[in-house]
Amino acid sequence: MMLNRRQFVAASAATGFGWPLLASAQAIDSAKILCGFPAGGTTDAVSRRVAEKLQSSGYAKVALVDNKAGAGGRIAVEELKRSPADGSVLLLTPAAMITLYPHIYTKLAYRIEDVTPVSTACRIVFGFGVGPGVPESVKNIKDYLAWAKAHPEGAMYGSPGAGSPPHFIGALLSKESGVDLRHVPYRGSAPGIQDLLGGQVGAMSSPIGDYLPHLKGGKLRLLATSGATRSRFTPDVQTYAEQGFKSLTMSEWYGFFMPGKASPETVQRAAAAIRAAVASPDVVEAFAGLGFEAGANTPAEMAKAVREENIAWGPIVKQVGFTPEN
Repeated sequence: MMLNRRQFVAASAATGFGWPLLASAQAIDSAKILCGFPAGGTTDAVSRRVAEKLQSSGYAKVALVDNKAGAGGRIAVEELKRSPADGSVLLLTPAAMITLYPHIYTKLAYRIEDVTPVSTACRIVFGFGVGPGVPESVKNIKDYLAWAKAHPEGAMYGSPGAGSPPHFIGALLSKESGVDLRHVPYRGSAPGIQDLLGGQVGAMSSPIGDYLPHLKGGKLRLLATSGATRSRFTPDVQTYAEQGFKSLTMSEWYGFFMPGKASPETVQRAAAAIRAAVASPDVVEAFAGLGFEAGANTPAEMAKAVREENIAWGPIVKQVGFTPEN
């Protein structure tokens, strides 16, 4: 359902945007990137890396990140909707805020039409990890499900938030396996990973970058990843599909948006700057350290992905039966 790696890499390699376009245009006095999550998180880190490049490239004389955290990223989208459409305000957000949330929140304060796709920045896959609360004999998803069935008191998994893609992966795993896995929502990945390390929660469904710092020391074990193929960051870890759960193949991109009334010329100029930023070797390396695959695409390609993924999320939400109230 999500933009796959081949499409993502192909889009990233496409030509048409670059530094020459920026050099011929006058820099904006001040630009800001809205980030719907707290400073210090992965979304914030991506925002700041690109902001640095927007300033140094000549897109803006000053480029800053404005953290509008809260409501699972919705506050930042609402702020973008109210912002001027002159290129001075962009939003970086995981795709779910735009593609998934309309299926979950009946009183969402924005519509897909209220934002204009500019370019993707990176892609992630999700992982299912366990910590000291689960025996070391558990090596893969089937081991975990057998253990969870035999120990229902410990059959809990955390996620970065209720209604997030990692939450849905865990919920689908529970439904398809027939094993009752209770969801523990956190306000972001960081507190969930801390509880996973401490044994307060046995398992976690989260972006794989959250686990990487803890895998080498053996503090956490990654049982599965959600990509169509194994992640280059964890090549020894099998995918869900390899372990018999093909419907759990899922990835997510982080993308830049502008207000819905932004002109094509304004969008194209920002897309050029973002494409150049994301292609910078230091940015590629920094993203890899977070478990992200760097990559940009065109506004048209991103708009197509938004439409297709919004349609694809509908039946998944219905199958899981999730509403914010439960």
